[in-house]
Order: sequence, then C-alpha cells, then structure tokens
Amino acid sequence: MFDYINAFSRNIGWVSREEQLLLRESKVAIAGLGGAGGEHLLTLARTGIGRFAISDFDYFDIHNFNRQAGAVMSTVKRDKCEVMKEMALDINPELDIVTFEQGINAENIDDFLDGVDVYVDSLDFFALEARELVFRKCTEKNISIVTAAPLGMGTAILCFLPGGMTYEEYFRFDDKVTKKDKLIQFLIGLSPSMLQRDYLVDSSTANFDEEKGPSLGLAIKLGAGVTAANVLKIILKRGKIITAPRGIHFDAYKNTVKITWRPFGNRNLIQRVMFKIAKNIVNSE
Repeated sequence: MFDYINAFSRNIGWVSREEQLLLRESKVAIAGLGGAGGEHLLTLARTGIGRFAISDFDYFDIHNFNRQAGAVMSTVKRDKCEVMKEMALDINPELDIVTFEQGINAENIDDFLDGVDVYVDSLDFFALEARELVFRKCTEKNISIVTAAPLGMGTAILCFLPGGMTYEEYFRFDDKVTKKDKLIQFLIGLSPSMLQRDYLVDSSTANFDEEKGPSLGLAIKLGAGVTAANVLKIILKRGKIITAPRGIHFDAYKNTVKITWRPFGNRNLIQRVMFKIAKNIVNSE
C-alpha cells in the first residue's frame, strides 16, 4: 500500500514535516513535457508536490531518446501527456494531476492555471506564441514563473515573481517584429553570458529557420534540479530567490557559474549589442 509520509520521509531534514505537508497541497503547472518538462514533472513529484496541471499535444519518437524522461521503446508513438501522467502516478498514486492533451491556447489557459502556485516553463524553445500567452496570464494572475533552459552542458535559470520584473519587461518581445528576431531576444535573455557558445562543435545543428537545435539530457537534468529547488523555495517561502533582471547560468563543461544582471532586460545596452551579434551569427548559419 502507498503511504505518502513514508514515501517522502527521506526529504525530511532538508524540509520539515510541516513543509512536506505544504508541498503535498501545492500545485505546479508545467507546459511542455518533452525534454525539460518531463524531467521537471518527475523531479517535482519526488519532492512530494501533490497537484499538477500538465500539457503537451505531441507524442514520443526515437529522436527524443537522448533527453526526454518518458522516451523509451515502449512509449514510441504514445502521447506525452498520457505517458508522463502514468510515470508520475507510479511515483505517487495519490497525485491530483490534470492533463491538457491539446496543448495550451486562449480557450483553456485559465483552466490550466487554476489554483496554481508556480508555473514551470518547459515549452519548446520555438513555441513563442504559446509562451507569451502563458507568461502574460501568469503575470495577470500573480503566479510565480520559473524557466530553466538547457544550454550545451549547463542550464540557465530565470525566475519571475509577482510584484517584480515581468517577463515582457525583461525579454522585450514587443520590441521586435519578426518571429526570428523575437527568438533571438528569447535566447539572449535566457543566456546573457552565452557560456555554451564556444564549445558548440557543429553550428549547422542550430537552425532557426528549420526550428531545431541540439540538446543534451544531462543539461535537462541539471535544469530540473535547479528548477525544483526554486519551486520549493517559492512555495515554502524560504531561501534567497534570484529574480529577473538577474539570472543564473551554470555550465558543467566549463565548471563555471555566472550570476547575470541585465537592468532593463533586453533593452540594456549590452543586450542590444548581443542581439546584433547573435542575429549576424543566426543569419550566417
């Protein structure tokens, strides 16, 4: 028989018994269950988070095997939402987990965010419209946002809390017209330090026009751990949370941690220069 207290008893010490029960009642929304999202779900389920809203309209395929928690031979061609729900319930059969198999859109966004304490952004890098929709709604509903980008062999984390700098004030998507320019804004906002850039051995694999890029499972696992730590700190209201316009980039390949600071977000002079450099690189590849 499943016993919640026993299942998560080894968390006690790093969290108190009272805090563990608070995690049990808390709700996290995760949009996108591919590389980052699936790992976020399982990591947070193992911390004892008791309620989730998850979304993804895609299915698992063999090209997902290098990085996605739910991608194995037995799940090829199966819906990601269905598989990840099963895996999470296998960790905690008592989970309250609501699925949105059609993805997130204007019609279901309010239901997706209903009662949510923290939103964890795991949408595909190129899913710009969906990301802007969810970020805007989270801001309106005073929901905290954590986004962790797998970058090379590291991860870059940004947190947006109610009352602080918003996603739009930081990323400044409205300053750009084309989707490609907005994606460049997103990239340089996620990774102001660009620690990963100089060890990319094949730049042809990062193609904005074809909307594809390389990704490693190890970076996703790093991001899931850092994300879970920030989610716990937000819910439990303890520990320092680094929020935008500051961010953290940890690169395991370079053995380096950078705390970045970009006042005015992508309108910062450094970021405007970075945009021009990044655009030239993207257009030349």
